[in-house]
Amino acid sequence: MLIHVNEVVTLLEIFDMPRSLAFYRDLLGFEVVASAGDDWAMLKLGGASLMLNTRYESDDRPPGPDPARVAAHDDTELYFDCENVDETYSYLRSKGLDVDEPRIVHYGMKQLTVIDPDGFRLVFQHETEI
Repeated sequence: MLIHVNEVVTLLEIFDMPRSLAFYRDLLGFEVVASAGDDWAMLKLGGASLMLNTRYESDDRPPGPDPARVAAHDDTELYFDCENVDETYSYLRSKGLDVDEPRIVHYGMKQLTVIDPDGFRLVFQHETEI
């Protein structure tokens, strides 16, 4: 028997839903296709799907993010196939996001790395000639 999969959706546990929606929806352009208050949201951008879920229940939420938890996200990266990496860079800079210029890595991908409010790395990339 073969396992048939149509899509994979990543779930990120976040600290603050309004802050994350301001980043993903308002800045990056993701569409909220489903939500449950300020606790959970399903987002889509082109062919990419992403779920956000708050880490804490509202009555158990600390006053601020746990720095150790944010630091632990340093090795979590989501890669998005993005044909217009340079335009994406210019757009994000025009919106005030402090992001480094895209770079071409040794295996031939032009990459733009963005870090979300919870410390997750988002890499917008597309194959290019070395």
